Amino acid sequence: MDPIKNQISAIDPLTIDPVTEPNGEEALHKILSGSTVYSDSRPLAGVTSLEGRRRRKAQIAGGLLLGAAAVTAGVLVAANFGTVTSTPAPANTVTSTEATPTPSASVTPTPTATPSATPTASPTPTTTPVPTPTVPAAPTTAPAAPPVQAPTLQTFTFPDGHLSFTYPVGWSVRAEQGPYDPPGTAEASRIVTVFDAAGAEVARVFNGNYADGTGGWVKRTVYDRATVPGVVSTTSASDPVQFGFFAHQAAMMVHPGETPSIAEMDQTPTYIMDVRLASEMQSGETGSGINQVRVPNGIMSAYAIFDPAKQPAFATPEAAKAWMKTTQYAQLKALFLSLSYK
Repeated sequence: MDPIKNQISAIDPLTIDPVTEPNGEEALHKILSGSTVYSDSRPLAGVTSLEGRRRRKAQIAGGLLLGAAAVTAGVLVAANFGTVTSTPAPANTVTSTEATPTPSASVTPTPTATPSATPTASPTPTTTPVPTPTVPAAPTTAPAAPPVQAPTLQTFTFPDGHLSFTYPVGWSVRAEQGPYDPPGTAEASRIVTVFDAAGAEVARVFNGNYADGTGGWVKRTVYDRATVPGVVSTTSASDPVQFGFFAHQAAMMVHPGETPSIAEMDQTPTYIMDVRLASEMQSGETGSGINQVRVPNGIMSAYAIFDPAKQPAFATPEAAKAWMKTTQYAQLKALFLSLSYK
């Protein structure tokens, strides 16, 4: 490139460093006083070449790229940092999925300046910790045992072992010789009298091979009845044995076709609590029946004893119904329902 082109390309005010302004008179003197030799090998002072400007631009571009790379690297590094926590996580809760490199113990350093070989990484087996079962601590004190309930009932069994019943604790029983026939069968006949806690006679239970009784025509009013499950009559298995509380009023039985001469009934009731066949405990005008139940070893009868000084035992039917709500009534009913023949 000739000097004129260099001068033209170098007049860019953005790339030429400031130079001292030339003296016009001195330059004019040199032109008029002698000849000047121009050469393209003499570089002009203060003129930057095109190659230099290219290198300068390349250096500026490289610096900008390095700065941008540094900023990008800082952002990436900051993004990889997690939230800082004050409490470190337990060591045994992290399970690594990659082998942890550990330096081999067999590496021997060499005395030369040559760097030693890279240690071989030995993979560490990964195991999942097995949780230890928590064993509850033994109680320091033994649990309190529940209070022992005192028995509320006791059992009486007849000497031959067939008939038995239960009665409340605090009550008492007395066994006596019962009627018997023929001679030699006395041991199989017993009358057991039951007394309440106050010593009053409240019930009788008989078991033997002999008994008798009478009956008549009555009007029966039944207040309560229930089946005795432990006793089955040998007379008829289809006629269940039942407990009952009822009242009898004597009546005049009138045969069909006859004109009754006396049609009045005794208005004084007789109150009965006993055990008998269900067929003999029907309400209405009927035969009085008997409280004798046939069992394999003979006869069984069981009935309550009311105060003989009270006639009738209850002043009114309402008083009899009120007695049914008392403890004594419930205890006597439970005694009769507990009768069992084996």
